[in-house]
Formats: sequence, structure tokens, C-alpha cells
Amino acid sequence: MFREAAQAPQAVREQLQANAARVARLAARLRAQPPRAVVTCARGSSDHAATFARYLIETRLQILTSSASPSVSSLYAATPDLAGTLLLAVSQSGTSPDLLATVSSARAAGAHVVALVNAPDSPLAQLADELLPLHAGSERSVAATKSHLASLAAIVQLVAAWAQDEPLAAALQETPQLLARAWQQDWSAAVRQLQEARNLYVIARGLGLATAQEAALKFKETCALHAEAFSAAELRHGPLALVRAGFPLLLFAQNDESHPGVAQLAGELAAHGARVLLAGAAVPHTTVLPSEAAHPVIEPLLLAQSFYRMVNALALARGLNPDQPPHLHKVTETL
Repeated sequence: MFREAAQAPQAVREQLQANAARVARLAARLRAQPPRAVVTCARGSSDHAATFARYLIETRLQILTSSASPSVSSLYAATPDLAGTLLLAVSQSGTSPDLLATVSSARAAGAHVVALVNAPDSPLAQLADELLPLHAGSERSVAATKSHLASLAAIVQLVAAWAQDEPLAAALQETPQLLARAWQQDWSAAVRQLQEARNLYVIARGLGLATAQEAALKFKETCALHAEAFSAAELRHGPLALVRAGFPLLLFAQNDESHPGVAQLAGELAAHGARVLLAGAAVPHTTVLPSEAAHPVIEPLLLAQSFYRMVNALALARGLNPDQPPHLHKVTETL
């Protein structure tokens, strides 16, 4: 896991170069024939990338974006009308049966299928109308790292080209070197604070929610630590009742419209005596985790990269092997 996460900057660099012409053609087609909606299809870390896609597409392109429920096709054999829609299927392996069933059903129902997949010879790639290879290379760790960041980068590249957002496209070109710097950030304070933890919340909002979801999953996978991800806007709708003095929370704050609210929440939680770890902002009485400043769309990728190094170290500090989580396999074949 450590070695593969450290390879993310090079993987993203290679992907941006290799996919540039392919993305430009796809973006031109989408501008000429805009879909009436976008549907995402993914599981696990790839589904967190799909969360990021939803926020980015709806905020940059104002196109309704929704997540498909694979069980609708794989279990219930239902076929919603997807004529005129774009289906974004995101996967590392491209082999999960329920994902393939959903994509097959969506294509038969009229969707135009674009696959973001790390295995260009996979069944998913063969089903797609258009393919955006992730170019992450071999990833053996059960806990996906560089393939997740490659998925996010591919989504940014597509949306920036589709929306003709030159500032975002330029910021994306700087992402590989920023990821390399993010990998060097010292989050050892989080390791010390969470070494004996049993539960925690991971909080973000908007584009950062995907990173919170990804972090919560990695805490479970690698550290045997129960973690739940919430939007900062949802915490007060029930989950806040569990927060007591000393309760640990990890908050991510990218520098966009969500930033003031996340920072304010961090201060309120600290005032209640919670143990608040905060990345992307500086608030009194919290443990501030250093972060790289960048375009707000890029910052969630950088926060995820800094987190990966920390969570690997946390697993080791808790006496666990992050590469051998119990009961899990690299390819999850959900039926």
C-alpha cells in the first residue's frame, strides 16, 4: 500500500498525457450532444470517485447526476429508461459481476457508456462505448490508493475539457507535483491521536465528501477502526448526538464555498471537548494537519494522498498489516 500510494503522482502524470486526445474527442462529443443526465456506476473506492464526479459535474456543468444501484439490475432485473443519458462506470478491475450487469442493462436501455477502468482489457472495457484507461499500473494492495486518485484525475480531466474550464485544466497539469508534495506532509500527530481509537467520524462537504468516504473506508480496511463518513451539513441531523468529550473526528476542508462552514463546525466540535483533527484549515483547539494549497477541485486529491501515508502508518502503529486485511480480496465479485 505504501509503495503504490507513493506511485500516484507518476500514475496521474502518465494518465493525463496518454488520455489527452481521447478526452478531447469525448468532451467535444458531449458538448455537441449533451446528455439529459449522467448516471454513475461503481463500488467501494470507485464509488467514492463517483461521488466526486457527481459534485463536479453538477457544479461545473449543471447536469443532473445520480448514482445507479447495481442491485436494481443484478438482483431485480429492472431496466430504467436511460435513453439520452451518459453512464460513467468507474472500476479498478472491471470484472465485478453486478457492475457488469448494470452496465449491460444501461447500455440496452439507451445509455452511452464511458468506462474509467484500470484494466483496459477487462470485461467492463469491452462493454463500454468509450474507454478512459486509468493508467495506474499494477495495484496489488487490497486497499486501493493510486487507482482511486487516478479515477479522480480522470474525472477532472474529462469535466475540465467538457466544460472548457481552462483554469481547472491548467491546475490539473500541476497535480502530479502537488501529489508528490502532499505525500511528504507530516500527519504523525493523527497517528498518535488515533492509535488507541475505537470509533471516529470523518467529515467534509461538497467535493471533499468523496475524500471523507474514502478515508472512512481505509480506516476500516487497514486499521480495524470503525469510521463513518458524513457531510458537515448532515452531522447535526442525528450523528452529533454520539459526540462526547474525547470523541475523535477527522475533518477535511477544501478552499471553496464549503470551507467556512467546515471550519466553523471544527471549532464548535472542539469547544464541546471533541478531539478534532483538521486538514485544510487552521482552527484554535484543533490538531491541524498540514496540507497543500491548490485549486479547490484539486485539493481533495491532495488531502487523500496525505491521508494514505498517515493511515498506512496508523495501521502499523496498531500492530496490523495494511496489505492483509481480514476477509477481503482485491477483486470483489458482488453478485
